[in-house]
Amino acid sequence: MRAVVTRVSSASVTVDGEVVGAIGAGLLALVGAGRDDDADRARALGRKVHELRVFTTDDGARSVGDLGLPVLVVSQFTLYADTRKGRRPSWQDAAPGEVAEPLVAEVVAELRRRGTTVATGRFGARMQVASVNEGPMTLHLQV
Repeated sequence: MRAVVTRVSSASVTVDGEVVGAIGAGLLALVGAGRDDDADRARALGRKVHELRVFTTDDGARSVGDLGLPVLVVSQFTLYADTRKGRRPSWQDAAPGEVAEPLVAEVVAELRRRGTTVATGRFGARMQVASVNEGPMTLHLQV
């Protein structure tokens, strides 16, 4: 499992002109599943996002779990693009949709089990993702 996680002051995802998920201050997590990923890796990624200490407070670095902040999770198979050869990305390492969808859902479920408020995009839809990067702070996570 892979994710690009951005600390945001706001983020939203729109499908066919309708906002389907939005948050204020928190994290935007673009999540991709690979062919070899499983539910254990999905839960590990959810745990990592929940515990990632990227918010600075007077008391030190804190996580969304510490601060009760939300996460917007958007599926993003393109995180598994192979661009080493030529000009056209290969998607062979990305999990097919029927495998990836439940894995992304498991990341969301793990975040919710830990008490995080989670908004989501719509799997497989053409989405417009908007965000205001805070910091800026953007990290690539892999489990």
